[in-house]
Amino acid sequence: MRPSPQSVLVVANPAAGTHAREMAHEVARRIAGAGTPVELAVTERPGHARQLARAAGGAGGPAVLVSVGGDGTAHEIMTGLLAGAAARRAALLVLPGGAANTFYRELWSDRPWPAALDAALSTPHVRRVDVAKIAETGELALLGASSGLAAQALTSVRDLASARRGRYETSVARTMIAFRPYAGRVSVDGVVVQSGATVSVLVGGGRRRGGQFMPLPCSVLDDGLLDICVTGAELPLRDMLRLLRDGSHVGRDGVVYARGRRVVVERTDGQPLFFEHDGDLLYTGAARYTLDVVPRALPVLTP
Repeated sequence: MRPSPQSVLVVANPAAGTHAREMAHEVARRIAGAGTPVELAVTERPGHARQLARAAGGAGGPAVLVSVGGDGTAHEIMTGLLAGAAARRAALLVLPGGAANTFYRELWSDRPWPAALDAALSTPHVRRVDVAKIAETGELALLGASSGLAAQALTSVRDLASARRGRYETSVARTMIAFRPYAGRVSVDGVVVQSGATVSVLVGGGRRRGGQFMPLPCSVLDDGLLDICVTGAELPLRDMLRLLRDGSHVGRDGVVYARGRRVVVERTDGQPLFFEHDGDLLYTGAARYTLDVVPRALPVLTP
C-alpha cells in the first residue's frame, strides 16, 4: 500500500458482525502504517453512523470514509454523506464487516478485504454511483427496494441468530411456506409493465440482494437508470429461488425485467403494500411507493 495524502475516517459498527470491532482496529492500523492520517469511530446506537458521516462532510473533514459493518452500516453512511453539502463529499469505501456484505461484493466480488483496502488507497478510483429516492418518504436506497416475498422475508431474518451469509436465503425459504401472491401493479416511466398476481418486485441498485441472490443481473451502478424485476405467480417459487442465484430467472414465464428512471410499485386490492428499502421495512400503511433514480449521487472507491 502506497502512502496517501488523504485523511481517512473509519466508521465501525460492532453490532454488525462477530469480528467487526477487531477488523476495524486492523483496518485503522493498516491505514496508519501506510502513513495516512486515520481516525477510528465506533458506533454506539442506530443512526450513529449517519451522524458521523454527516459531520465528516464539513470543511477539513476526511477525504475517505471507510465503512466496517454490514449493508445497514453502508446505508447509514450513504444517507449521512448525501445529507451534507454536495460541494464537498468524501468518498466511501465499503469493507465487509457484516453478514451478507452485498454492496461490498457488488464492487469487489469475493476479493479479501485487505486486498481491497490496499487497492482502494494505493490506486484510488472514484466511481459515482446512482441511488434511489422513495418519493413518499424522501428516504434513499443504496442497494434497492422490494415488495412481496423478498420484503416479507426480512421479518424473519432478524429472528435468525446466525450471522452467516446464508441467513437471508434461509429466511426466504421459511417465508415461502405460507406466502401468497398479492394483487399488484408496476409502472416504469409511466408505462404499466405488470398487473396481476405478484410474488415479488425488486428495484435497484445493485445486481445482488441478500448476499446469495442476483435478481437484477443487468444492473449497472452508474447508468442513471433503475432496474426492475417483477415475478408473477406463473413461476413456481422453488424454481424462482433456484434461478435467482445466478440471474437465470430473466426471460422465464412470469418474469418481467425493465429499466427506467421512475418506478411505481402498487398493491391494488386496498391492502397495505409490504415494502422495504436497503433492508428497512416501511410501516406507513401505504399501498403505493414511487422510486426515482438520483444519478451519480454517491462517490465510492472501487477497483
